Amino acid sequence: MRLVLILALDTCDTRGGVALLRDHSLLHCESHTTAEDYSSWLLPAVTCVLTAAGVRLPDIELYAVAAGPGSFTGVRVGLTTVKAWSEVYGYPIAAVSRLEAVAAERNGSSPYVAGFIDARRNQIFAALYRRQAALLERVDDEMVIAPDKFLDWCTTTAGPENIDWVSTDPDCLTGSTTWSSRVALNEAVQEISAPLAPRIGRIGYNLALLNRLTDALSMDANYVRRSDAEIFWKGLSHHGD
Repeated sequence: MRLVLILALDTCDTRGGVALLRDHSLLHCESHTTAEDYSSWLLPAVTCVLTAAGVRLPDIELYAVAAGPGSFTGVRVGLTTVKAWSEVYGYPIAAVSRLEAVAAERNGSSPYVAGFIDARRNQIFAALYRRQAALLERVDDEMVIAPDKFLDWCTTTAGPENIDWVSTDPDCLTGSTTWSSRVALNEAVQEISAPLAPRIGRIGYNLALLNRLTDALSMDANYVRRSDAEIFWKGLSHHGD
């Protein structure tokens, strides 16, 4: 595949960002470090990274976006933006799991990798991956779950094999009552810093190589947790049955 300019967005939580890459090489990155809503922050940040590299939006050939899990509003802003660009300029989209981006930052070599992010409400967004050579194969669906329950599930699934734990929010798990069982196995949580946009861009490029891209009509969000509005609506519907 020839050299490709990639614009990567991560608006899944307040620690998001925008990155411009050429293939795997990072050209410029802007981090979201304010309380400003993504609806007003995102486009100026995109202009900043493009200007710094001396390119224009029509020059971009691939959009990589974190499709979730995360904030409903944040995820929606990112996806709506790349869908609009894809429709206008005709270039494809790589929809990337933010949990995969977290897990891909692992430093260890254990057979399993567990990535997780704070989901608030005493829960985490989480997924367990099996290492397959240089690739990560997700073991089951991504989930929103209590930290102790995720820890128990990973322990049961991995059996006697070790796990590399990776997160932007390690305290969510290390503060749980059962974490000591993993400490006894000399395991720790690797803390990674935001933004994840550069990693999302690199995963997006790998998806392009595998021809696993999407377009504005086909792409959907990966919220994992249902919205409060959906829960409330379904509750009312059930009550009326």
